[in-house]
Amino acid sequence: MPEHLPDIWPTFVPTLPLGLGPPEGPMPSGSVRKPHRQPSLLLVDDDPFMLGMQSRMLRSMGFTMIGTAASAEAALALLSEGRAVVDVVICDLNMPGVDGLEFLRRLGDADFRGNIILLSGEGPRIIHAVQKLLSSRSLRILGALEKPAGRTSLRMLLDLWQPEAEPTALAQPPVFSAADLLAAQQAEQWVLHYQPKVELRSGALIGVEALLRWNHPLHGLVYPDRFIDLAEDCGAIGPLTDWVLHTALAQLALWHRSGLQIHMAVNVSMESLRAADFAPRLGALVRLGNLSPQDLMLEVTESRVMAISSAQLETLVRLCMQRFGLSIDDFGTGHSSLAQLRDVPFTELKIDRGFVHGAAQNQLIRPMLEGSIGIAQRLGLQTVAEGVETDEDWALLRAIGCDIAQGYFIARPMPSENLAAWLAEWLLRRPQLLAP
Repeated sequence: MPEHLPDIWPTFVPTLPLGLGPPEGPMPSGSVRKPHRQPSLLLVDDDPFMLGMQSRMLRSMGFTMIGTAASAEAALALLSEGRAVVDVVICDLNMPGVDGLEFLRRLGDADFRGNIILLSGEGPRIIHAVQKLLSSRSLRILGALEKPAGRTSLRMLLDLWQPEAEPTALAQPPVFSAADLLAAQQAEQWVLHYQPKVELRSGALIGVEALLRWNHPLHGLVYPDRFIDLAEDCGAIGPLTDWVLHTALAQLALWHRSGLQIHMAVNVSMESLRAADFAPRLGALVRLGNLSPQDLMLEVTESRVMAISSAQLETLVRLCMQRFGLSIDDFGTGHSSLAQLRDVPFTELKIDRGFVHGAAQNQLIRPMLEGSIGIAQRLGLQTVAEGVETDEDWALLRAIGCDIAQGYFIARPMPSENLAAWLAEWLLRRPQLLAP
């Protein structure tokens, strides 16, 4: 993308109906200049009044490189000529002839490298469905707004825009084999990082989740999505799960002896639950570390529970009878969530980040978040929200009565030796997060 946009912009404005060039004189008072260069904007709407209103609003916000197109066809013709550099297209979905969906499909086919903001008067459910539809294509969606877009909400989305970096050759992700996993096991290349979980009401640290990493000698830290499926397919998941449980419980025992009374959450593969001796072996392992079953929360991913066998269900029931905590992880991403809550004796519901982050501003996912918490409360389940990334996420979860929060807003996963330093910082930060 050319860096000297002002040299290109004069060829842009005249090609567009109702195009607005750079304003004369100083910027309007109260406008804020972006720290990087401004994006060039293309407004696409069949309503001349809306085009004019949006253009004036954007100019008053300090944006100077604004073009307009009164139809999808006009916008496509402009972009296909290659005479204009467009960073952000602000597109109405409801247009006659070529509508917004068709326009965006053609943009994707043309490998458009800019960003897109969607506008629609159809309501949040239609907007969300369109975003979901476009997520499978190469288009970069900054967000979606109901018409007429407000100044503040539009500014928030435009602030997300970043200049496109110079293209670099992407390294192909490594492909591992069963022999690689065996070598990693023999060389003890596994490590655990721990992500704190805090109580929303008090801000107290109540537990951590143990997250597996492969400290590969060539590729550095490799995350589980690169090798867990392979471990399940090749029969390596059993020894790997045993290592995770032994290591996590040993670390928990150390923390307890130091006076830090927290619990440990560990992800458990459904394959491990097929073993008839899994529950008694885990009970013996907990007793060996002078811990109690209540100190351990076993997380099972919701999508994996969908095809649960009688042997796996029996193991879960035995674990529950021993008073181990059972958490249904990524709740909301499967296809039979309510049936799983009915049939499996879970004690905790962990809500997927897709229903947490940004829920305060999303009229569609917020009711789903509130509904999930309400269901859990009626069933007597503890609720955990993962993917808490902003103070807005935190404040909403406190307001609607969620029990526990986990996410980057609180802490990223860390080695065990870093927990004490994080906790000291968290105790200083906590009072402002609990202020009314």
